[in-house]
Amino acid sequence: MKKSVLYSKILLVALISLLYSCNQVPKDDTPWKSLFNGETLDGWNQKGGEAKYTVKDGAIVGSTVHNTPNSFLTTNEIYSNFILELDFKVDSSMNSGIQIRSNSFPYYRNGRVHGYQVEIDPSDRAWSAGIYDEARRGWLNTLENNPEAQKAFKQNEWNHYRIEAIGDTIKTWVNDVPAAHLIDDKTTSGFICLQVHSIKEDKKEGTEIAWKNIKILTDSLSKYSKKTPIEPIITKNQLTIDEKKNGWKLLWDGKTTNGWRGAKLDHFPEKGWVIEDGVLSVLSSGGAESRAGGDIVTEELFGDFELKVDFKLTPGANSGIKYYVDTEINKGPGSSIGLEFQILDDALHPDAKLGNHEGSRTVSSLYDLIKADPNKPVKPIGEWNTAYIISKNNHVEHWLNGMKVLEYERKSEAYRKLVSESKYVKWPNFGELDKGQILLQDHGDLVSFKNIKIRPLN
Repeated sequence: MKKSVLYSKILLVALISLLYSCNQVPKDDTPWKSLFNGETLDGWNQKGGEAKYTVKDGAIVGSTVHNTPNSFLTTNEIYSNFILELDFKVDSSMNSGIQIRSNSFPYYRNGRVHGYQVEIDPSDRAWSAGIYDEARRGWLNTLENNPEAQKAFKQNEWNHYRIEAIGDTIKTWVNDVPAAHLIDDKTTSGFICLQVHSIKEDKKEGTEIAWKNIKILTDSLSKYSKKTPIEPIITKNQLTIDEKKNGWKLLWDGKTTNGWRGAKLDHFPEKGWVIEDGVLSVLSSGGAESRAGGDIVTEELFGDFELKVDFKLTPGANSGIKYYVDTEINKGPGSSIGLEFQILDDALHPDAKLGNHEGSRTVSSLYDLIKADPNKPVKPIGEWNTAYIISKNNHVEHWLNGMKVLEYERKSEAYRKLVSESKYVKWPNFGELDKGQILLQDHGDLVSFKNIKIRPLN
């Protein structure tokens, strides 16, 4: 009898143990790293505005302040590829966001924080977990076509975000519902920050947003990455949402030669230029000017305009972006004539030390006329740079990677004096056309282009 009772007790304990083990939640062995210790703001610093950040009840709390720009509580550490998860609760009257791969450089708008933002939007628009490009290109991935994600956000409650940034792909989830899917290679690394948006005087000061359980994963990302059913938005050789609204158009479609021809031909060159994977490249032919396919120009003429071009150099390479070009001038050997945004490897190409005006043949300079700011932010050879040119009412500016590097007044006496001291002196009224073509130069070196966009300013 005693043995029977003992066996029954042993069996009961075994059954209880089995039931307990079956009901246990599997241990999460994902190698997460916490970005917030729950007690202090160690590992973080504030940039931008003067909103208040404090720690309350194990959460970081941001509070709005009048008369200050957007504020950012920023990680000290820089991150490239990662998976980020966090919880937040936001006042229903606020707008906020999570910055990822963001940066602050002295040359860029006096240090303004810029980069990808995963939106926090409790308004009726409901674009929470959409992707915005702070202080750069504006909206990249909105949510008006994703009602499931719009409904997933919970007003005045804790919400959960998952953000994956791996390679050129960014994916987001709000409360486990897939939200955004973006393919964009503008920025590969930067800090993470928690935004408190600026507020107008008619808004209540002191409204709050709180963040907690902030953790990041940087190892074995392919193992932990999740698939999303959302079709990606691809920005390469496409207009962004704000560019479409503001009158920009593609100058090159990323696939064909439509809209372009050889500067000295009535068709696109049959050799010397290649289109591959959304990149337009002029091939190397030993460094001689216009010896491979020759320069290419737009079929359309432009007067006042804004122009954006991404370009990538190879070691020792030389090329250029010309504007107000007239291909009827200089129909002989060499390049067609026009004002030139110089593209050059300043370290290796001898042209960097030449020019009728000192330094005027270095990258982003107005070729042979005006030297670009020597503090210009040039990306390393093999990385993409962004050239921006604006010409309005004869006032012209060159920008490189978000920094203005020179400006001048076309047709002014000062401009004409520079021309008289340059290689262009032999061309009457050089650079003074009211309208002209845009040109990409063949200078015999391998140089690549993409995201070629223009905004006519009529």
